[in-house]
Amino acid sequence: MTNLEVTGAGLATTRRLSPTVTRYLSAFRTPRGIIGLTVLGILVLAALLAPVLFPGGYDQQTSASLTGVSAAHPFGLDEFGRDILTRSVYGLRIDLSLIFAAVPLSMVIGMMLGLAGVISERLGAAIQRLLDVIVGFPGLLLGICLVAVIGPGWLALFLTILISGMPAAGRLARAAWLSQQSREYVLAARVLGVPKWQVLTRHIVPNAMDSAVVNASIWMVIGVYIEAGLSIVGLGVQPPTPSLGVLLNNGLRFVTEAPAYLIGPGLILLLLAVAFSLIADALNEAVNR
Repeated sequence: MTNLEVTGAGLATTRRLSPTVTRYLSAFRTPRGIIGLTVLGILVLAALLAPVLFPGGYDQQTSASLTGVSAAHPFGLDEFGRDILTRSVYGLRIDLSLIFAAVPLSMVIGMMLGLAGVISERLGAAIQRLLDVIVGFPGLLLGICLVAVIGPGWLALFLTILISGMPAAGRLARAAWLSQQSREYVLAARVLGVPKWQVLTRHIVPNAMDSAVVNASIWMVIGVYIEAGLSIVGLGVQPPTPSLGVLLNNGLRFVTEAPAYLIGPGLILLLLAVAFSLIADALNEAVNR
């Protein structure tokens, strides 16, 4: 293939990308986007390769316990002689599975609820009142209520993040609908008899995507702290299954004897939150240019 053909193929690929997608991709060419994506990529890769990196699993015990940092055990050993770094990486798998499963679904459901006003204004107003009720329950309180009903574990954390994120997505979607419904192209579509679902998919949803994408990246940060907060008080994933919150909960009891027990998982949790925060900042900057 000649250089001219390669250039032509590259231009064709660029043209196929919508301006919206191109704008989102531009976020990852900024310093914040590059750093955030790199850190997140390393963490995701480590989580995916955990069985390869640590074939013994997260529950393998040794004769020692609560040892300090060493070359063999960078985060030390816990009270049962298990490697804290191994358990942290396996715990990272739990956190990432929660965030990547709950947050996108929460944003989709929230947007659908927020756009219910397109079908019926009364229905849209009623749903907004329901979302207002959910806002009245902080994440920790909502998690406690869910744990009381279904018990602690991954599902309770998943539902807590899912339900907590819906009001923000719903309000942003409804705001986009209210701001767009009086625009000339929407009024023209109505006059021409264009079905409501086509107005929704062609005009309303595309104009709501910028705020939805930024909101989703912000909620990934919040989801990290919801998991940690509930697990620290014993309402998250139950031992011996590790999560970063579970490890922080255990490490608090031995903070004076083995500080690395708390610092190690806390550092991974911080890196995960910082990565999502940098990506959120980069996306926000990209959509507001």
